[in-house]
Amino acid sequence: MLNRRQMMLGTLGTFGALSFAHAGKESVMRRPIPSSGEMIPIIGLGTNRFGVGDSADARAPLRDALNAFYDWGGGLVDTAPMYGSSEAVLGDLIADLDIADRIFMATKTDRDHADATIAQARVSEERLNDDSIDLLQIHNLRGWQHTIPLLNEWKQEGRIRYTGITTSRGSQYAELEQILSTHEFDFVQINYSLEQREAAERLMPLAADRGSAVIINRAFGGGRIFRELSGAELPEWAKEIGCESWAQFLLKYALSHPATTVVIPGMTKARHVNDNFRAATSRMPTAAERKRQEAFFDAL
Repeated sequence: MLNRRQMMLGTLGTFGALSFAHAGKESVMRRPIPSSGEMIPIIGLGTNRFGVGDSADARAPLRDALNAFYDWGGGLVDTAPMYGSSEAVLGDLIADLDIADRIFMATKTDRDHADATIAQARVSEERLNDDSIDLLQIHNLRGWQHTIPLLNEWKQEGRIRYTGITTSRGSQYAELEQILSTHEFDFVQINYSLEQREAAERLMPLAADRGSAVIINRAFGGGRIFRELSGAELPEWAKEIGCESWAQFLLKYALSHPATTVVIPGMTKARHVNDNFRAATSRMPTAAERKRQEAFFDAL
């Protein structure tokens, strides 16, 4: 049986490869999930720094960030049991804000045996205070051989709506390519940025060819990007693609790859949310402009 969030998400419909949704502030772009046609906002929320425990002071800025995310019309929230107490913190904050109706909840599993995977998924459901997880992903390929049949079974039963697999490690690209060539997933999550472009060579096109939505993690790279950009000024031509900050410059690069469906920057403050979402309210760079972005970064 579909819960309230599932029914709302299911009524979004399909309106072509790209659409805009009014979020009360500005129009935020949406793209379709290839396997279903469901439209989702192209900016999601990464929560690997939400594991702050029970501290009210530590939770306060996260609550503000999550509220701003919802206010912008944000949908996909990506978390994991490996992120400390992030699942529990999210479950509490979403309930406190009463925003579960539009949250597209994605979490992960990383156990080596089926029984452990089943137990882990049950704990995630309890922490997230929900009777259904929208997207369950195999984290960093771990345990994929036994987890794929479980995910497919749970999708058939309606326990989850979508299946996925993730990596943020270049050392796993070859294995992930083999897995994608022989198994179907609704989502593939991978690292891609101006600093780390290797996924665009084979994996992202393969995921698109296989009908998988692509979630981009680490759109801000592995940490070097902002250090490289700290002493540089945003070029005048960046305004032509609607960039007002380095974060928007980087997000628009990741978002403008043809295979990208959604990018999930980590956002722990409302000002980060407001800045990042503005990258989803104006046109994306063309192929030529992407090359210009690459050349600019490589010359730093």
